[in-house]
Amino acid sequence: MKEQFLVWFFKFKLINMKRILFYTMIITGAVLNSCGGREQEPDKEKIVIPEQQIPVTVPDFNADSAYLFVEQQVAFGPRVPGTKAHAECAEFLTAKLKAFTPDVIVQKGKVYAFNDKVLDVKNIIASFQPEKQNRILLCAHWDSRPFADHDPDEKNHNTPIDGANDGASGVGVLLEIARLLSQTETKLGIDIILFDVEDYGKPQGLQSRREDTWALGSQYWAKNPHKPNYNARYGILLDMVGAKDATFTQEGISVYFAPDILKKVWNTAHALGYKNYFLFEKAGEIVDDHLYINLSRKIPTIDVIHYDVSTSTGFFKHWHTIKDDISTIDKTTLKVVGHTVLTVIYSEK
Repeated sequence: MKEQFLVWFFKFKLINMKRILFYTMIITGAVLNSCGGREQEPDKEKIVIPEQQIPVTVPDFNADSAYLFVEQQVAFGPRVPGTKAHAECAEFLTAKLKAFTPDVIVQKGKVYAFNDKVLDVKNIIASFQPEKQNRILLCAHWDSRPFADHDPDEKNHNTPIDGANDGASGVGVLLEIARLLSQTETKLGIDIILFDVEDYGKPQGLQSRREDTWALGSQYWAKNPHKPNYNARYGILLDMVGAKDATFTQEGISVYFAPDILKKVWNTAHALGYKNYFLFEKAGEIVDDHLYINLSRKIPTIDVIHYDVSTSTGFFKHWHTIKDDISTIDKTTLKVVGHTVLTVIYSEK
């Protein structure tokens, strides 16, 4: 029931934006309630876990290293599919991951953009301890948007963006995690997927004959996994995780499909002292890569994504503008997210 409803809802209700936040969820709330939905308010008694209850040794997440990985991506220029910068960055990311594990695949395919343009997809996939059946999926998107269609200056609306936060930050965190995984094994196998063609969705104000114009790389992978019948215990998507004083609320699709994973990650963050970043507040549903992983692969996957109630878009203030450059990246935020994810995956048995 929930999958049929969500497919219908997202195909016919999400228009003119990559992600639409639903502040009033009357219809969805009714469906959630009919399917045994959860209370709107979090369980306050389970928010805080004493730090000493995390009985694992976690490698030290190096924020300087993660920042360098972000900086190196941005240095190629906007990573728009079909451009030289995109091709060069793909080679860089593939080589970097191969330095950490020999098990790296570049999944290639073709997808149709909102304007019927055929785009080449390069999903870059790195596996750690591939022999293990129990696995965790970590992911982010590595391409950047061709249009700064939310820039305050309309003259910039057709200008490609650097995507330092929207794309490169999540990849930078995952590259640092990959470096650490190459040195210290987890008890579960880990797969890192860098999705392509996430940010080529229909610009604001344009009509499109196509639906589902966002997250094309993850849509492709979800229907054509790199291994037949691929499965993971759960997934964590990182999107816009590098801005100063970022706040991560509990996104609606994550709450719906993977509430236990969401609670695990947020509780871990609070135990580590990051309660000012990971807020026990529910936000609207956001169409992102995790939607298609949940729907097509049935892997419960959450989205750790910067939400800002003070902006008109609901995202960080430079979202889809030409100011989403390296100056937006804050090492402390990278550390907070990286440390939290590392603690989660090293705590698994």
